[in-house]
Amino acid sequence: MNSTGWTICKATILAAVLVILIGCNYNGQSAGNQMLKEPAKRSAWLAYWDLEAGAKDLARIGKKLDQLSYFGAYFAKDDTLFLPRELSAQKSELQAKQRGYETYLTFVNDLHKADGSVVMKDTEVLRRVFADEAAMEKHIDEIIAMTLQAGFDGIEIDYERVWKEAEAGQLFLTFAEKLYVKALNNNLKLRLVLEPGTPFAATRFPRGPEYVVMAYNLYGMHSGPGPKANKEFIQKTAALMQTLPGEKSLALSTGGCLWSDNGEKRFLTEIEAKTLAAVYEAEPLRDDESQCLVYSYQDNGISYQVWYADVKTLNYWLAVAQEQGINNISLWRLGGNVAVNKLK
Repeated sequence: MNSTGWTICKATILAAVLVILIGCNYNGQSAGNQMLKEPAKRSAWLAYWDLEAGAKDLARIGKKLDQLSYFGAYFAKDDTLFLPRELSAQKSELQAKQRGYETYLTFVNDLHKADGSVVMKDTEVLRRVFADEAAMEKHIDEIIAMTLQAGFDGIEIDYERVWKEAEAGQLFLTFAEKLYVKALNNNLKLRLVLEPGTPFAATRFPRGPEYVVMAYNLYGMHSGPGPKANKEFIQKTAALMQTLPGEKSLALSTGGCLWSDNGEKRFLTEIEAKTLAAVYEAEPLRDDESQCLVYSYQDNGISYQVWYADVKTLNYWLAVAQEQGINNISLWRLGGNVAVNKLK
């Protein structure tokens, strides 16, 4: 073979090898990409009644956050929306360019009455603001105006108990679709928070908003002692929410709850739970199914039981969610956590 022929032969062999290598690399990338999960998105809530403690957690976890929701705006006695002064005072911080995460204003269907009492998760106020097209449009415009004026990047709707009645649920869907269009026109993003009892499979949710599903009410103020979530509950919730369109997030809860045999029930932060354990010299044990910590103690003849989550619990719950294909996590809430910066 002459030199010209050998050169052509080498070029042909080299081209063939490159094709094989590129093909192998492409196939390897495809297989690898199927195994890898998309980058996680981390969100958290900051409650207006606990801003100081929440700000301490935020200082530690802020660089890991993609979104921060300020909780929240609620209804006043005349069905108009009210922004707590604690949140309105945060306007300058919200507009700071160096924060690195999107900010959302959370709207809740709590009604603060003229006599000072509060109706939590009030469905009657939703009936009024969803009563007809004019009322709904007025409510949407008020949400948009408040969000823009306060300098948030997006809107978060946390209207609960709307699925107690099918008609109310359908009105909520109409509201969500209209709100999304107006939010988009005003360069605002939209997140919708849903309860785990939502009829996901039987409902056609509008495409566009991000959906956040709560996975932290397995046990609580409505029940006897137990963890806010466990492996089975997270698996079940994650499976149900797969029918939702677009981007999805699973909400997990910090802290825990206290129950007594005289009927007392109240939520606790992780720091409060640890402090009680130290005061009463109780030794918390880790529950296998939930990875929560649990302990009991007595005071003046009354028995108490406490269940709570720490960062090991949260990372376990996160791993269970990821196994179900859910990689975006929303954390309720900042404030009173010991090692929230170690959330994966």
